[in-house]
Amino acid sequence: MQGSGAGDAGSGEKSLRGAEELSAADAREEPRRPARALTIAGSDSGGGAGIQADLKAFARCGVYGMSAVTAVTAQNTLGVSAVHLVPGEVIVAQVRAVVEDIGVDAVKVGMLGGAEGARAVARALEELPAGVPVVVDPVMVAESGASLLDEQARRLLVAEILPRATVVTPNLPEARALAGGTHGAGDRAEVHALARAVLALGAQAVVLTGGHRDEACDVFLAAERPAEAIEIPGERHPDGAAHGSGCTHSSVLAARLALGATPLDAARTARELAGEAVAHGLRAIGAGAGPVDVLDLGRPTARLP
Repeated sequence: MQGSGAGDAGSGEKSLRGAEELSAADAREEPRRPARALTIAGSDSGGGAGIQADLKAFARCGVYGMSAVTAVTAQNTLGVSAVHLVPGEVIVAQVRAVVEDIGVDAVKVGMLGGAEGARAVARALEELPAGVPVVVDPVMVAESGASLLDEQARRLLVAEILPRATVVTPNLPEARALAGGTHGAGDRAEVHALARAVLALGAQAVVLTGGHRDEACDVFLAAERPAEAIEIPGERHPDGAAHGSGCTHSSVLAARLALGATPLDAARTARELAGEAVAHGLRAIGAGAGPVDVLDLGRPTARLP
């Protein structure tokens, strides 16, 4: 019996050493790489929209965010006071630098700035590895109704960028502009017709967002089922803050695609998280329209000593 006990002890020591060796081997394994998403868009110095909003949305989804800046804006909650457009070759160089070293699992495209920026973005998208999903947020019309994209840049957006899009995410004014400047009642019939018109421009799917409609309902339409419009309902939050909501929506959608979600599932998550970001919006930030809060920064937390 004593010999048996000694044998058991020796066996236990070997098992322990084996477990320790396995743990050491596990520690030597390559660390897990997070999904990676790249935003190609303008910078908002106020932090509410543009690449700043995009990077926050990526982080909210657990995705590593990268950026290629197309324009630098002097901006706060009251408006934009100056814009500097980044040269096209610098836009392309930013994308190349990121893709060559870090890699990319999804891309979101926002503000193009002008025709040179649109050409550069189209070239950068053409150089992406095959199969990388691209979400295009067609930033074309300001809240005031003013055009944010000249006619040449708009033509390039339609001809060179939208056909490369996995999903395009216009709001109602942008969908009208893409469809040829038509105006309607904003009802269900018009929205579904606009979704079909935008889809016909070449993207694989369109999400026409509901933020500018009486009914806060997104409409999803895919090229594989062009007759099947899917409505994604959501709540309206009149007491929230919405600056950056479009950027947040499209970036969450891109992040979910980077994580392997289908476009429809990604669109549903984007609607949910963008709605929450508006509801939690930071109305105490600035004297104008407050920014969305996708990270829930307004939640009461214990202060550091």
